Amino acid sequence: MRFMSLLLAGVAACAPAAALADTLVDVESEHIASDVPMPQFRVDTSWPKLPDDMILGQIPGLAVAQDDTIWILTRPNSLDATETGLDRDPPITVACCKAPPHVLQFDREGNLLRSWGGPALAPGESTVTGSGRNAVEEGDEQWPANVHGLYVDADNTVWIGGNGNGDHVVLNFTADGEFIRQIGRRQTTDGNSSEQYLGNPADIAANGDSVLIADGYINKRIIEFSSEDESFLQLWGAYGEDPDGGTRDEPFDQSQATSTGDGGANPESRSFGDIVHCVVRGPDNTVYVCDRRNNRVQVFRETDDGIEFVQDIVIAAETGGTRTASDVAFSPDGKYVYIADMMNGRVWILLRETHGVVGWFGRNGRYPGQFIWLHSVDVDSEGNVYTTEVNTGRRVQRFVLQGMTQ
Repeated sequence: MRFMSLLLAGVAACAPAAALADTLVDVESEHIASDVPMPQFRVDTSWPKLPDDMILGQIPGLAVAQDDTIWILTRPNSLDATETGLDRDPPITVACCKAPPHVLQFDREGNLLRSWGGPALAPGESTVTGSGRNAVEEGDEQWPANVHGLYVDADNTVWIGGNGNGDHVVLNFTADGEFIRQIGRRQTTDGNSSEQYLGNPADIAANGDSVLIADGYINKRIIEFSSEDESFLQLWGAYGEDPDGGTRDEPFDQSQATSTGDGGANPESRSFGDIVHCVVRGPDNTVYVCDRRNNRVQVFRETDDGIEFVQDIVIAAETGGTRTASDVAFSPDGKYVYIADMMNGRVWILLRETHGVVGWFGRNGRYPGQFIWLHSVDVDSEGNVYTTEVNTGRRVQRFVLQGMTQ
């Protein structure tokens, strides 16, 4: 059953519900497992409500907090002078725009609540000469050169990582951007066996007991630290085994995300591919890991005896380019798993009990309900789905749950 993107007929906005209906657009989708009900969504074209002078760049991080506020992590450095003319001195535009701060928090209606970010909030300081892969940094600045990955824990503290040159650190801040602590250290990495240092961490999942890190762009592993004192607890690679897939040469360059230098996706590989992109805690003590370059999610379970491998979930195995599995989220009742597929521009919907595919929504494109470099996915307590995009996508979108297709 397919639903092509069509603009809903305009209705006079005489009530909040009617106003919302005016902004909802159907999205392309397919119901594959017809014997299983599938969630239906429309995309809200009015979300979020940005300040008049703000434009978003790449958005490599997304988190729905327990209070149903929506947090995104942006890359102001992905915007050029023609997009941020108001930031020039003197301004080079009489109209929009300015670059956003790195971290933005919205309420569910899309109103901006707070924003912050940048090197002044983290320990250390550095000077950089040159640009891109030829940049040379001197100093001990701990704010990432290229932010990647965002998590908001039960205490409403914010965790971020980075995959830029030397970004081997995870930072933790209060909701207002005050520095709390860090794991790892920028400019210092020591391979997959290190119990202290990281290698371009991609994602974080923290609870009251421990911090899981998808370590991620240089290394190829999951590593776990104590929430109490950041001491090392354990690390693992594919199938819960020792991470033996080697490391990537620094620095990571975005062109490597589309290369075939790794020989292509191998969903049966005994090692993680060269981008371990997400780590997400799920229901029943499960941990979902995005092995993006191998087009799969690996499911583990946390036990008293350590980590236990449960299952491979292969997503569009034949896909090349940026590959598929980039992030994972769950419906509020835990019945469905949502998997973001970067290359195909889809959100796959799976039945969590079996991990069988129920269907999907979205497609590649630049209009509402479509995706370019689909990066992150999360869900609020009402079942609405949020997504973000990087590269030239540069959007956060809200998909409003409409009910179930029978």
